[in-house]
Amino acid sequence: MNVIVYAVPVFFALIVLELAWGWKTGRNTYRTADAINSISCGVLSQISGVFTRLLRIGIYGFVYEHVALARLPTDAWWVWPLALLLYDFCYYWNHRFGHEVAVFWAAHVVHHQSQDFNLSTALRQSSSGALLGWVFYVPMAIVGIPPLVFGIVALIDLLYQYWIHTEHVGKLGWFDRVFASPSNHRVHHAVNDAYLDKNYGGILIVWDRLFGTFVEETARPVYGTRAPLNSWDPLWANLEVYAGLLRDSFRVSSWADRLRLWLKPPGWQPADLAVREPKPPFDPARLVPFDPPLSAAHQAFGMVQLALLTGAASAFLLYGPAMALLPALLCYLALCAGLWAVGGVLQGRIGVAEALFVECAAMACVCQPLGWSGAFPVFKAALVFLIAAVLLRPSRDLRQLLLLIGLVLSLTGDMLLLSPALFVPGLVAFLSAHLAYVALFTRDAPLLPSRLALALVLMAAAGIFGVLAPSLPAGLRLPVAAYVLVIAVMAAQAIGRALVRRDSASALVALGAVFFMVSDTLLAINKFVLPDPALAGFVLPTYFVAQALIGFFSLERQVAQPAATPALTAG
Repeated sequence: MNVIVYAVPVFFALIVLELAWGWKTGRNTYRTADAINSISCGVLSQISGVFTRLLRIGIYGFVYEHVALARLPTDAWWVWPLALLLYDFCYYWNHRFGHEVAVFWAAHVVHHQSQDFNLSTALRQSSSGALLGWVFYVPMAIVGIPPLVFGIVALIDLLYQYWIHTEHVGKLGWFDRVFASPSNHRVHHAVNDAYLDKNYGGILIVWDRLFGTFVEETARPVYGTRAPLNSWDPLWANLEVYAGLLRDSFRVSSWADRLRLWLKPPGWQPADLAVREPKPPFDPARLVPFDPPLSAAHQAFGMVQLALLTGAASAFLLYGPAMALLPALLCYLALCAGLWAVGGVLQGRIGVAEALFVECAAMACVCQPLGWSGAFPVFKAALVFLIAAVLLRPSRDLRQLLLLIGLVLSLTGDMLLLSPALFVPGLVAFLSAHLAYVALFTRDAPLLPSRLALALVLMAAAGIFGVLAPSLPAGLRLPVAAYVLVIAVMAAQAIGRALVRRDSASALVALGAVFFMVSDTLLAINKFVLPDPALAGFVLPTYFVAQALIGFFSLERQVAQPAATPALTAG
């Protein structure tokens, strides 16, 4: 991981050089949003590796220790080229299965989603590939390649593949016949019929020649996937195919077909699903580049935020492996939230103020676990940005006013709870905020429309208060009981509203109300019943998720994008 951190400046320098060369020659291959999305996927892949690499290296080490037929020496020169050759061979089959088996494609698809082909595309890597990909390298452990050697040759194989992601290097003669090269790899990234699922080699292209998967570049490649992602969200980029497989698994009638969906080639459909939802034949001419309008200001915001997030991710790669699990997990989730927010701005799903709310909220969640007590009050005021986002919305009605009142009272409660002596005033502020939310949720739905939802939520609230009551000071029992009742009513109203309206926005608001109950429950249990860092660590994340869902989806979404500019648009 340290090597990757130190390689980041080199990666970016080469991207700048490629971009400058493209402008000079009139063959620019970059679009700002696409490049940011590719790099965001790379950042996400690396920080996920803090957790998933333990799986791959751990299994490899276990097999090496207990099953290896020999223990090859690390100080013998011939072990290293042998290991690199074996790794590249195993990589070929890992890569090939990544295209020919749906569950492996679900992980690998991330690398192919970009409709551009440039050095930023090389950084676009999967966050879940290690979950199953480790199985292809077990033979190396059985042969006796030491884990240290395995790790280094894996890194060499990965770094080699960076330079072959470019359109500015043409054919290289004999080199193309032996090694993976830009020409060979352009074929691999193409969706043209003649190029599909070809040229898998990492360093050597001879594997493709041996196993019949080599094709030479002739016609101009069309890049991307046959089912375009059409999103700048790096989290969804990693989840979209898994989600599709799960969705289709529920739509087929046969358990055997449910299994086949995951093991057959990508796009395979069982007969009953093919009849109900037939897929039209693929036509490259019908592919439309995903390129929503993007202003110069939003481009600048995305690039600045990506630079900050890349720096934070680099620090996490350096220090995350030594962290305790809870702080490491919270830092990881905070980085994920930041990457999601940048993608949301680029795509026009959220505005800049909403993105800044997400990022400040994420920072507030990691301040205490990391011991940044001085910065905590600043970032805990994240609701300032959500309030600004609501004020910037063009509509002016009672619903917007009630949402603002709820957010302002919540912000007041946030600040009051910074002092233990102001716990009761803080409780009152939040109680008032919940009443404002109840009023908000009754503007487009009857009061408490679902008796079942009310009964279930009140039962849960009674259980929560039953746990808290024995540990509460006598003077707090009545205020806490009132608070529990009000938040239960808010949650019941939000759930009932969702059942009446039956739309996704209302369902997300209801989920936010449930998160509010969870957050307050964790806070109260940690404060009065069982002080525990794990409980305390999830109080703020669940609270800010609740505020985000209510703040983003209580009103109709209207995020304006200024007019697009041609900056960094691909030529």
